[in-house]
Amino acid sequence: MKKFVNQHTIVVALIVIITGVLAMTFVTHDQGLYQRTIAQVQTVKNGKPQRQKDNFDNVDHLVNQSIKAKIMNGRYKGQTVRLTNQYSDSHAMDQKFKIGDQVFVKLSGSKHNLGGTIQDYKRDRVLVFLVWLVVVLLLLIMRFNGALALLSVLLNGVIFFLSIQLDLKMQATYVMLIFGSLSFVFAVLTLLIVQGPSKKMLATLGATTLGTAVAMGLSLLVFSLTHERGMYYESMQYVTQVPRPLFLAETLLGSLGAVMDESTDIVSTLFELKQLNPDVTAKSLFLSGRRVGQSIMGPLINVLFMIFMADTFTMSLLYLKNGNSWGYTFAMNMGLGTVQSLISGIGIVLAIPVASALAGILLGKRGAKIS
Repeated sequence: MKKFVNQHTIVVALIVIITGVLAMTFVTHDQGLYQRTIAQVQTVKNGKPQRQKDNFDNVDHLVNQSIKAKIMNGRYKGQTVRLTNQYSDSHAMDQKFKIGDQVFVKLSGSKHNLGGTIQDYKRDRVLVFLVWLVVVLLLLIMRFNGALALLSVLLNGVIFFLSIQLDLKMQATYVMLIFGSLSFVFAVLTLLIVQGPSKKMLATLGATTLGTAVAMGLSLLVFSLTHERGMYYESMQYVTQVPRPLFLAETLLGSLGAVMDESTDIVSTLFELKQLNPDVTAKSLFLSGRRVGQSIMGPLINVLFMIFMADTFTMSLLYLKNGNSWGYTFAMNMGLGTVQSLISGIGIVLAIPVASALAGILLGKRGAKIS
C-alpha cells in the first residue's frame, strides 16, 4: 500500500511538472495567436546615463537603449527591426528591456528598412506561470477541496465578467443592484461548492449576508449624517462612470470576502465542537464562537487594511516626492481605502455574534444533526 502511494505521488508530481513545462513552452511560442506584431529582443546597447533633477530635488537617471529584435509573427516574420527605448532608474513609467524579452511593437518604414515603436511588454509567460503555481499548490496541498475552491473561483470569475458586461450595456444605471445581486450569488455559489447544501452552509451564508448588509447599511447612514464630507470620489482615477456607486460596489465586494472568511472559520469550528461533544448547549456554542471570532478578528482586519493600503502605496510616494503634504496625499490616495477598511472591519465585527448565534440555534438542541 505504501509503495502504491509513493508511486502515485511520483506520477502526480511528474504530471504537474510536465504540465508546467508544456504551458510555459506554449506561451513562449504562441505569437501566431496574436494580431499585434510581436518581436523578441536579440541585442541591446545601453547608452550613458543622463542625470535628471526636478523642482523638488528628486534625482533620476535616464538611459537610452538601442535594440535589435526579431519579428515573431505577421507579414514580416523573421525580419530584424531596430527599436529604441528609454528607461529610468525609478522605472515609474518605463521598463528596461534585456535579451530574450518579447515585446509588442508598431512597425514603420519599408520592408528593407524596418523600424518600430515598442508599445508594451508581453507578459503572458509570467501570468501563466503564476496561474500554474496557484493551481498546483491548491491541488497538492488541499487535494479535492482545492479543486472545489478552484472551481468556485472560475465560476465566480465568469459571473463577474458577465456582470461587468451587463453594467456597461446598461450604462451604469443599476450599479448597486447588479453588484449587490452579484455579491449574494458569489456567496451562495462559493459556499454551495465548498461546503455543500448543509446547515453549516446556511449558517455561514446567513452570517455573511447579515454582516455585510448591516455594515453597508450603517456606512450609508453615516454618509448621510455627515453629508460625505472628506469623501473625495474624484481620486478614483480613470473612472468613466459616476464614481460613488462604483465605490460602494467595490466596498461591498471587498468586505464580502473578509466577512465570509471569518464566518466560515467560526461556523466550521462550532460544527467540529458539536461533533466532538454532542451535548454542548446553544449558549456554550455562542460563547465559543465569540472567543474564536475575537482571536481572528484583529489579524483579519489588519490584513484587510494592509491590502487596501498597499494598492495606494506607490501613488502616495509619488505625491509626497512631488511636494504634496501628508494631508493632501492621504485624502487623494488613502482616504477611500481607509473608509473601505473601516466598513469591512464593521462587517467583520458584526459577523462574530451573528455567526455564533446562527450556529448555536441550528446546533444547540440536544441531539441536533450536524448535516
